[in-house]
Parts: sequence; structure tokens; C-alpha cells
Amino acid sequence: MVTQEEVVKALKQVYDPEIPVNIYDLGLIYNIGVDRERIDIKMTLTSAGCPSAQQIPDMVRSRLLALPEVRNVDVEVVWEPQWNPSLISPEGKKILNLEDES
Repeated sequence: MVTQEEVVKALKQVYDPEIPVNIYDLGLIYNIGVDRERIDIKMTLTSAGCPSAQQIPDMVRSRLLALPEVRNVDVEVVWEPQWNPSLISPEGKKILNLEDES
């Protein structure tokens, strides 16, 4: 069975084409559910008008389906809570040269 850590590692390989930080460290992933051969992802995008609104969830799905034993991936894009820069991880803030506000 795939682990949560393996899922996170795969998600860190997916990038918003406009931002040089992976979607996990960008704070776009709200929930990861792993159940045997199934992964459920609840995520958001940086904005409702994101030009990659279809591309990013498809990249997530493809990356996760490439993991051994994974047969089903559900990616749900949600808008609540709304994404904001405070959700970016310390590593992501360092890449973007943002001050850590915590």
C-alpha cells in the first residue's frame, strides 16, 4: 500500500507552471486520503482564474497514478478556504524570497 509520505513526495513533483514552487509547498493541498489502491486529494488553486485550472489537477492525477499499487485517484478542487500566501511552507517562502510571517 502506498504511504502518505510517498504521496507527498509525488505531489512535490507537480508545479504550477507560473510559480517556481511545488503545489505542496505552495499550500494548494488541503487534504490527502490514502485507502489501499485509492488516493483522494482535496486541493485548491491560487485563484479561480488560474490559467492552469485544468492542467494542475490532471498533473496531480497522473503523478499519483504512476505510484505503484495506485489504481484510483480522485482530485477535488475546492475554493474554501481560499488560498492565500500564508499557506506557503517555510521552504516555499524561501524559494520565493518571502519573509516568514510566523
